[in-house]
Amino acid sequence: MLNGKVIVLGVTGGIAAYKAATLCSRLVQRGADVHVIMTESAKQFIPELTLQTLTKNPVYSDTFDERDPSVVSHIHLADLADLFLIAPATANIIGKMAHGLADDMLSTTLLATTAPVMISPAMNVHMYTHPAVMANMQTLVSRGVSMIEPGEGLLACGYVGKGRMEEPETIVDVVERFFWDGAAPSVLQNEEMANSSTGILHGKKVVVTAGGTIERIDPVRYITNDSSGKMGFAVAKAAKQLGADVHLIAAHTDEAPPEGIRTEKVNSAQDMYEAVQRVFETSDIVVKAAAVADYRPVETATSKIKKRGETMTLELVKTTDILESLGRQKTSQFLIGFAAETDTVEYFAKDKLKRKNCDLIVANDVTQEGAGFGTDTNSVQIFDKEGLVLQLPVISKEEVALRLLTLAADRLSGRSS
Repeated sequence: MLNGKVIVLGVTGGIAAYKAATLCSRLVQRGADVHVIMTESAKQFIPELTLQTLTKNPVYSDTFDERDPSVVSHIHLADLADLFLIAPATANIIGKMAHGLADDMLSTTLLATTAPVMISPAMNVHMYTHPAVMANMQTLVSRGVSMIEPGEGLLACGYVGKGRMEEPETIVDVVERFFWDGAAPSVLQNEEMANSSTGILHGKKVVVTAGGTIERIDPVRYITNDSSGKMGFAVAKAAKQLGADVHLIAAHTDEAPPEGIRTEKVNSAQDMYEAVQRVFETSDIVVKAAAVADYRPVETATSKIKKRGETMTLELVKTTDILESLGRQKTSQFLIGFAAETDTVEYFAKDKLKRKNCDLIVANDVTQEGAGFGTDTNSVQIFDKEGLVLQLPVISKEEVALRLLTLAADRLSGRSS
């Protein structure tokens, strides 16, 4: 996706500057030609040599350090860029950009470029919400600059709140999406500045299930599966980014649910069935990304089962098929199912879509490299009643989720009209 793309990366002076090394590495691995401009403050946190080694390109920090007499460096870099990315972006550089200041290599090059500009803010939570900083970011957004919203959590200063630079992997995904779609990646713009009414899922209630259910054998043993919950979490985050009211129902997962999304924790298939039933009637889109157990023990022992004899027989009984139940009940709801297969993927996916009355089914071969359980990437085929709608190569699960929900929003809009 990034082969041959020139990305000028501005690195400014915050503790998050250390993440620039990973960001450079990931961009280069995806095929990008990365040219770094650092501020003097940034060099206090990470040396130029590190980023030069990772990008295989000179690192710039001094406007007057002209290394090639045939060009003016800041103009050359400004013209060269397919995308200008600033990560981390401090309150200082955001203020300079908003007011057109040019007192160092980075700010001067920014004034000279006509390339799209994307920034990833990183600062103390109180700085981030200061009226002056918010006004500066609003100014930049109005000029077409894309904001990659910072995360929430423990900051280097000791505060807990919003201001942590987004992770390099997510930033790379946003950059790839920019070059894929050919438009500014507005889906990750700051919530306080973005008009939520413009999101394609604004006003829609989206229910997402994620993770693998747990069917207890006794207090210390259970039956489950390899689902990590990552795909369901990606769908929930994408739905929120697109303006939806999201209700996430999560069973056993490998990581914590995404922050800022209403999450209901469940354990068994029956728990998940009951949770979905409570919200199904008022939902617009239901995405069943969870891996629900097909069978459960007939009886669950109240105390630990002791080892006796050479064999043990465990009698199982079918669980309620949640997707099939929703398919029978649905009226105006848009129902999306998932089919994780190991062979004959298209056949089983189409059969499942028909039997369970889904509007879309997302199928993947879990034996394919980069598309199995626990990975951050996926490769899927999306089917409707007419057949294959969309086939995606190995890309991030966040990108798969955005593609899927954009498709669902289009279908839902067409149904309404």
